[in-house]
Formats: sequence, C-alpha cells, structure tokens
Amino acid sequence: MQLVPGDPLAHRALESLVRAEASVRRRLSAELDREGLSGSGFSVLVVLTRGGGELELRDLRSRLRTSKANATEVVSTLESRGYVVRRRLPSDRRAAAVTLTDRGRELVDRLFPEHTERVANAFSVLDEDEKRSLEAICRKLAA
Repeated sequence: MQLVPGDPLAHRALESLVRAEASVRRRLSAELDREGLSGSGFSVLVVLTRGGGELELRDLRSRLRTSKANATEVVSTLESRGYVVRRRLPSDRRAAAVTLTDRGRELVDRLFPEHTERVANAFSVLDEDEKRSLEAICRKLAA
C-alpha cells in the first residue's frame, strides 16, 4: 500500500518546519544544556522575569501556551534546583503562584545576553521581511 498525502505541499512544509525547529533548538540549547536547564525551564525563568518575578501558575501556563502537566513538571524541576518557589494562594488554595528566587534571577541575568545573541545568529540567514513573514506564518499556525 502506497501512502499518498492529500496535500503534498503541506507535508513538505511540515517536514521543513520540523527540521528548522530542531536545528534552531539545537543551536539555542547548547549553553542551557551545560547549565542542566531545558529550553522550557529557561522560558519559565524568562517569563517570570518579564512578569515582575511572580505569576500565578495558570498565567504562566497561558503565557507559555503549555499544558498544566508540562508546566507543573518544569516548575517542579526548577523548584528542586532553587530557581523558583511555589506557594498556594491564600485567596484560592487550589491556585499556586510561582516566584523567581535570587538564584533564578542571577541565572537569567547571566544567560539571557548570550541567549539573545544566539537567537540573532540563528535567524541571521533571514532578512527583516523574511523574519516578519515567518513570525506571521507561525502565528497563523499556532492560532
């Protein structure tokens, strides 16, 4: 039986997207790996930093567009390493807040400048119009 996709161009686009994402992720994760930090973990720390150092877990999940299970796992790992603390909210014992620790803030302060440089390098093959187009395409696919 031969498998024939209904939209071959869409399948080629998917394959290219997956390869590109894997390539960019590898380039961006090298330093994070040396720190024992996942890309997801670093994203949590950056979002917390931008959010003033503390966010409700549900807000953090929303900003990262991740599942409850994934966010809980990543936050648990960060908490075990002393980068964040989690506490129940007194106003709603079912809800939790995640707070960046001094250790977590120091890690972001140290890693973020080099990370932004690696992002710029990874996307340097694209001109400004191509970056805008890629952003728009990805937003459409993520909607």
